[in-house]
Amino acid sequence: MFEKVLIANRGEVALRIHRACKEMGIQTVAVHSTADNDAMHVRLADESVCIGPPPASQSYLNIPAIISAAIIANADAIHPGYGFLSEDANFAAIVEEHGFTFIGPSPDHMRIMGDKIAAKAAMVDAGVPVVPGSKDALTDMQSARNMAEEIGYPVLLKAAGGGGGRGMKIVERPDELAAAFSAARSEAAAYFGNDTIYMEKFLTGPRHIEIQVMGDSFGNAISMGERDCSLQRRHQKVLEEAGSPALNDDQRDSISKISRTAVENLGYSGAGTLEFLFQDGEFYFIEMNTRLQVEHPVTEMVTGIDIVREQIMVADGAALSLRQEDITISGHAIECRINAESPIDFTPSPGLITDYHPPGGLGVRVDSGLYSGYRVPSSYDSLVSKLIVHGATRNECLMRLRRSLEEYVIGGIETTIPLLQRVIVDPDFINGDYDIGWLEKFVEAEE
Repeated sequence: MFEKVLIANRGEVALRIHRACKEMGIQTVAVHSTADNDAMHVRLADESVCIGPPPASQSYLNIPAIISAAIIANADAIHPGYGFLSEDANFAAIVEEHGFTFIGPSPDHMRIMGDKIAAKAAMVDAGVPVVPGSKDALTDMQSARNMAEEIGYPVLLKAAGGGGGRGMKIVERPDELAAAFSAARSEAAAYFGNDTIYMEKFLTGPRHIEIQVMGDSFGNAISMGERDCSLQRRHQKVLEEAGSPALNDDQRDSISKISRTAVENLGYSGAGTLEFLFQDGEFYFIEMNTRLQVEHPVTEMVTGIDIVREQIMVADGAALSLRQEDITISGHAIECRINAESPIDFTPSPGLITDYHPPGGLGVRVDSGLYSGYRVPSSYDSLVSKLIVHGATRNECLMRLRRSLEEYVIGGIETTIPLLQRVIVDPDFINGDYDIGWLEKFVEAEE
């Protein structure tokens, strides 16, 4: 087993990885920018190395600095968390070239799944249903027009090398295509250094369903059930639940088996998530994330599986500790992402935490690096806490979530807790009657 793991990330995910390592008897090394000198994961790690100033490009995305820190600390492995370099195949390859183990899939699998066009082709070969659209990159307007006419409007232009809504444009009519094509390519180039785009049929009211999977180097694979991530704002997830209130048992069993088989066929080793759109009883693959997901705790709550522990063990060469028949889903779990933002207009709200009191009790988990006296920096993503609750039923889970949000105190900054409180008491949400466009309409109706 590894003796020392360097955590190439920050915030709550760095703390999550640290805790898993300590429970396995593994020492941890925290890398951090000067803005994170007092971060909780830095305080708790066995060792820490400052790798640069606040801008991520000079610290958390600085590959030479991270590799140097691993050499200085004599680490065995590097865990990338999520975000930053977690899906950078070049980083994974450099880690391995310098004699460290990358806690994640192979660089080759990361390259395939990092290119959305290649990922779709691989999934088609693996028997996974995909959204109708272009098999290859769209290189000119004529190919874009031809594809749009073939699959029918509305269509969606997407960046092949990225996600998070960047380089993504909805086209309702033929006369909108030229401007959207140009804008999508420009945005893709600006954010991902790659202006390659492709086209998919735009589904008008789908759910966003994802399947947590894990494979090992011995050809074993498991699926740990689904998560419903349909509550989104500007293509960013706000709340996730396991399981989905939109699926019946036959549907979840079917997509779980399809996903597990795909992982086996790919020879994929490590944690991953297959993401689908679900509409009118049909699933359509959109992408695979080759890393730990922000929302992994809801799966952990309903399965009892420590996904980070499994990641570390598989990276160290062990077989999965579970077979598919060992996995059972118990109850219901919901995660709320709490951001340092105004709950009204979503402007960032960094600053000093003057009061901090997280909720507790049966079935309540808080993943956060906040504490009273901590200053939330302005240099990074605004996610500051994840509140995860579990109940025997969805209704019990909702009541526990309502109580927990009322109990949660984060003083000194604005957070999105008030928005989440309003969302979870809305009749549509209580009934599970929402899709990926629901939250945008909910927020607009409040304005």
